Amino acid sequence: MSLFDPIKPIKTPRVGLYSVGHEHYWNQFDGLLDRLLGYNRFIAQQIGTHGEVCNAGMIDSESGARAAAEKFNAANVDIIFCHAATYAMSASHISIARHCQRPVVVLNLQPTAAMNYAKTTTGEWLAHCVGCCVPEISNAFNRSGIDFHIVSGLLGLTETPKISLADECTSNHPEAIAAWEEIHAWVKASAAVRTLREGRMGFLGHTYPGMLDMYSDFTMMGAGTGMHIEVMEMCDLDRLAQSVTVAETREKLEQVHEMFVISEDSPADPLARKPKPEQLDIACRVAVAQEKLVRDFDLDALTYYYRGREGNAYEQLQESLILGNSLLTAQGIPCSGEGDMKTAVAMKICDILEAGGSYTEIVSSDYNHGTIILGHDGPFHIAISDQKPILRGMGLYHGKWGTGVSVEATVQKGPVTLLNLTQTGEGRLRFIGNEGIAIDAPILKIGNTMTHVRFDRGPSQMMNDWFALAPTHHGALAVGHLSELFHKVATLMDIEWCSVSHGEAIEDSTVASRDILSLGTAELHES
Repeated sequence: MSLFDPIKPIKTPRVGLYSVGHEHYWNQFDGLLDRLLGYNRFIAQQIGTHGEVCNAGMIDSESGARAAAEKFNAANVDIIFCHAATYAMSASHISIARHCQRPVVVLNLQPTAAMNYAKTTTGEWLAHCVGCCVPEISNAFNRSGIDFHIVSGLLGLTETPKISLADECTSNHPEAIAAWEEIHAWVKASAAVRTLREGRMGFLGHTYPGMLDMYSDFTMMGAGTGMHIEVMEMCDLDRLAQSVTVAETREKLEQVHEMFVISEDSPADPLARKPKPEQLDIACRVAVAQEKLVRDFDLDALTYYYRGREGNAYEQLQESLILGNSLLTAQGIPCSGEGDMKTAVAMKICDILEAGGSYTEIVSSDYNHGTIILGHDGPFHIAISDQKPILRGMGLYHGKWGTGVSVEATVQKGPVTLLNLTQTGEGRLRFIGNEGIAIDAPILKIGNTMTHVRFDRGPSQMMNDWFALAPTHHGALAVGHLSELFHKVATLMDIEWCSVSHGEAIEDSTVASRDILSLGTAELHES
């Protein structure tokens, strides 16, 4: 579900592609080169549905490899796919990886599920012996210090070439489907990396004082993600807020009614009330100013916090930011509170991958349901809501100054992944992922986002395993089991990846025994 067009589009990844073969074969076996180039064009077409392809064709010589490397560098590709079309000497193409300094994925895609053994000739076999050179490629890359990954499976053609003696229609074969899912995942991960690398992070105000896990080294964040960090002052927002017209505020209020259910008073919490008209008015006016701020500074994500003298103009601005943050997050500009830049990056990655990415933290555990409740006072990503979020008036923001409106919502039921970006004691960035199942269970009616998530072990063990990896106390909640995809993003960014999940989350809502749910300890996977 998406109510708003993105303010800035996701960057299209640029993919380098080349096929490898043995030059001596072309004169020995008529039609073999054209056949393999046909496979190459098919791969380019398939990848082209998710990225911009720079195709160097067949590489069968060292000189051709150098020319391909120059072509890829000129195109500024994000990732390179090496298609093992038949046997090829590693020396004939290794200079591509050496000169481009980009991650390489070797495609070991056999055209047929099985050869026609009774009729296959040597030339026919050479079109199918794609796995023959992959060990050599792996060995040469490893010894040369080249980052490489391998996808094996079937090519997935929809029709058999006339020259072939075997059935090459494998598009519906599970090995072809799985291979292309992984290939497309690499391309999507490349889109996330390029969008971050060319993106601009807005930092408004400062980090919440005393939250040591929230503090970020701006130089390290820029080096690790590639993002430019634009430091802004509250006066930048104040200047824009003063320029907002009544018509602009009214239009924003229409968006609010489209996106939210306006609450009545909470039946439980006297602090959570039906939003007052003046609360909505100022929140909408500030939301207009926030969008202008994003457009003026060309931002891709935003994090903020302000603590000043009680009752001053800037405090009134910051207490109204939650609504605008949710609206911006719905428009592809993830916003995080408390100056948590690391979580804003995690949210941006989730958004690029079309998986949501709502700002969240551990709210509480429910040992009867065997869940951990994840949520926050906003912002919330409308794309992953199970229904229209509720907008509540708040008598106060706990732990902060001021009053205003806040978001109450739950994430869609089903598979979810919690993504955390933290910093280690060595100063390095680290991604942590944990897959679970969002279930239907009661939440509090206090104007906060809350979702019950069951992981593959009980709440106590999950928290022990999660905390042992030194996460920040916030994270981004995304829909789908996405650990493998997030791992690819981390790999391409050269950032350590840790996965807490090592099994399917238990879905039986009647199972709550810690002894049953405690399935093991966290496993550390370094990219």
